[in-house]
Amino acid sequence: MNTQPIAVVTGATGFVGSHLVDQLLQKNYKVRCITRKTSSLKWLEGKNIEIFNCGLNNKQGLRTAFEDAEYIFHVAGVVKSKTPQGYFEGNVDTTRNLLETAVEFKNNIKRFLVISSQTAAGPSLNGKPVTENETPHPITTYGRSKLAEEELAKTFMDKFPVTICRAPAVYGERDTEILIFFKTFNKGLMTTIGFDLKKISLIHVDDLVRGFILAAESEKAKNEIYFISSEKYYTWEEIGEVTSKVLNKKPLKVKVPHSIVYTIAALAQFFAMFSSKPATLNIEKAKDITQANWICDTSKAVRDFAYHQNIPIEEGIERTCEWYKKMKWL
Repeated sequence: MNTQPIAVVTGATGFVGSHLVDQLLQKNYKVRCITRKTSSLKWLEGKNIEIFNCGLNNKQGLRTAFEDAEYIFHVAGVVKSKTPQGYFEGNVDTTRNLLETAVEFKNNIKRFLVISSQTAAGPSLNGKPVTENETPHPITTYGRSKLAEEELAKTFMDKFPVTICRAPAVYGERDTEILIFFKTFNKGLMTTIGFDLKKISLIHVDDLVRGFILAAESEKAKNEIYFISSEKYYTWEEIGEVTSKVLNKKPLKVKVPHSIVYTIAALAQFFAMFSSKPATLNIEKAKDITQANWICDTSKAVRDFAYHQNIPIEEGIERTCEWYKKMKWL
């Protein structure tokens, strides 16, 4: 009898997916990674994994990857697209392919874990952290596509156990998104959005993927939705103070009015029309980052499978910045 459980990971070449692969290997899982031919494998090199270079649309390739698999971690998704259709193709259609293929192996599958986002639930509207019981109110096309992915996953819960995990803002080694904040800070500038106090849930990637594995292994988590997040909420001022200590920098602090954020976003979106790549900041992203509170409640995950945030922000930012320096990204 094989004592090594077999886990399939989509999005394994990315920031979150590659950290999930690392922790699964540490826990003695046999790991299979579904990649695309165009994917960079730099975070997977030299690791004891199997690569299935079939992408998410090739059902025959997926069948080969799913053979005897007990756990499927679906991390891959589209976070930037020039069209609404691109979000739904990348987050709903691909998930449908995976779920439909998984049905053929339903007797083996112990858990199909869908990685969703807090954007599917929407921001906190009353200053209180969002819970899993609240009616979702996504405010962007990306959020709506992730909610549609969740709704689709629910329709398969009678076929095999599904768990949906929503992630908040994530940072850590290998990340290229929040890197921009640290780079600007290192050059002596800290920009914050608007004049109101903004609070966010912010989690180190190691805590996040540990939460995914706990959820996948938990009997209580079958056919449930969870926020896997920080138990503390942070203001950008707090994040700035910690970063200031870590980088030993006292940056010039600049508050950017919401109106300017929207103007820059509109210009970026316009110029992206002439580029093959979507704009990093567009009008929907501006709507996203100008919200007062992106905070969520982790008490359900704490109750059901003893999840806790292990990495305080001071340690997380220090580790991340050290890694950026080592890689000469900072």
